[in-house]
Amino acid sequence: MQKRQPELRRSVTPWGSFSWGYSDVGADIFVGLGLVLGAAAGASNVAFLFAGIVYVCIGLAYTELAATYPVAGGGQYFVMRGLGDLFGFIAGWAVLLDFTIDITLFAWSCVDYLSQLIPGFLNTTHPWTHFVVCLMLIAGLATLNVIGVRESTAFNSFVSALDVISETLILTLGFLFAFRPELLIHAMHTAWPSPFGLMNGISLAIISFVGLESISQAAQETQRPASIVPRTSVGLILTILIFALSYSNLALGMQPWHPQYDAHGHAIAFWQIFTNNADNQGKAIALLSAQIPYYGLLATLYVPLLGAVLLLISSNSGVFGSSRIAYAMSTEQLLPSIFRRVHASFRTPAISIIAFSGVAVLELIFAAIPYLIPAANVLYAHLFRGEGGLDFLADLYAFGAATSYSFVFIALIFLRLHDPLSPRNFKIPFNIPLTVRGERVEFPIVAVIGFLGIGSILVFTLITHVIGRIAGPLWLVFGVLIYLWYRKQKRLPLFHSQPKDWKQQQVEILRNAGELELMDQYLSRVRDAEARQGRVWE
Repeated sequence: MQKRQPELRRSVTPWGSFSWGYSDVGADIFVGLGLVLGAAAGASNVAFLFAGIVYVCIGLAYTELAATYPVAGGGQYFVMRGLGDLFGFIAGWAVLLDFTIDITLFAWSCVDYLSQLIPGFLNTTHPWTHFVVCLMLIAGLATLNVIGVRESTAFNSFVSALDVISETLILTLGFLFAFRPELLIHAMHTAWPSPFGLMNGISLAIISFVGLESISQAAQETQRPASIVPRTSVGLILTILIFALSYSNLALGMQPWHPQYDAHGHAIAFWQIFTNNADNQGKAIALLSAQIPYYGLLATLYVPLLGAVLLLISSNSGVFGSSRIAYAMSTEQLLPSIFRRVHASFRTPAISIIAFSGVAVLELIFAAIPYLIPAANVLYAHLFRGEGGLDFLADLYAFGAATSYSFVFIALIFLRLHDPLSPRNFKIPFNIPLTVRGERVEFPIVAVIGFLGIGSILVFTLITHVIGRIAGPLWLVFGVLIYLWYRKQKRLPLFHSQPKDWKQQQVEILRNAGELELMDQYLSRVRDAEARQGRVWE
């Protein structure tokens, strides 16, 4: 008798589901705010607004898809099911890039926030200390995730709750005691960036909204996902949108601006505490909260620590997410079977965790080279116009997100048209009713708007980021070569999809998720549809 392969454990609660998303998206503002202020200056709030509108569309799309197909894999699975194996691989490989960058970017920024409390961690002063601490954090998080998702979720949930309270307090006291509307208007008037700067700011602002993928990644380990995922996703969408728009306006209205320009004539105006200082851009929330009267002294003591911990659990989400995508892709024979092996004792995809944490370490080394080896600055300046460190990580982060989200919107449209029978506990509003092959379907207008928005951000990323338009496409080409080699070794179709019984698979998905009512509803719809066509489905 063949021994049954251990499967992922369903141990993620409603608050755990929210905290997985918040620990990823909520931490993005800690990094993204300073980067956007440095690029878009007086139009930072406009950059966040544009990216925020796109983010709402993305969030609604992921909410519908994750509730309808609650499996590990998230966007990769949705695209594969809607568009086929090759496009599913490309979407998954792009998300893998994002999650490995997630691990490195937030571990890096975690140390930046700690530098507010322990100056010895400053990368400009002690670059090797900064690098070694980042390396230790990545290794520790990989170990934590091998031990189990329950332990990771408990860690995330506690810190996420503290941060929601803290960020709300910062905004409330900031607008009460430090915000001056005339400074906001003055900043938007005097520090409005060039078109290049605005596009750069928008492309960076989207990284403040990356992370909803984490909720869908945890769907296969979430209790009653078709009911829980919509509630947690909508709550997360609103929370992060309010925080991002509020922080950008608060920052513009707290301090006078001093316009500056680089050698190319592009605006690089910074808030005075960010003046041409990449280290300060990496810890924007801590510096902003310290400027609030009365509260600032207390904030100086605890916000850097809380920010560092939240960034650490966002890095933790990257370890979790990358391993679950690799697990799902391996299960669908898009990656070698080794990535779907589950540890017999811990019931976690240990090999996937270790492998993609290793990719994150390689990204850390590349990002840290200019700091560790001063002579490399000349090479980086020549190849990447001086981009390095946070710039390098943010460029790839924006590219991976924009690429994968573009495919997800297309997949949503295809699944609406070709799989109308699957019960959708949550459905994006504003649809056009159509009839396709005798079945009533609803064409999603929001998906078209979202695709146009994220497509624009992808174009902005390629125009404004040297590393993004070089390393990003190279990552995709490298991945496609691996995919084609693996499929050829397994004698699987290279450019076509393997035949799959999606109807039977959907039944199994809903049964395994514990959504038995939705399963019965789906079975009834399928049988009725088959009967109308004179067939019997078993």
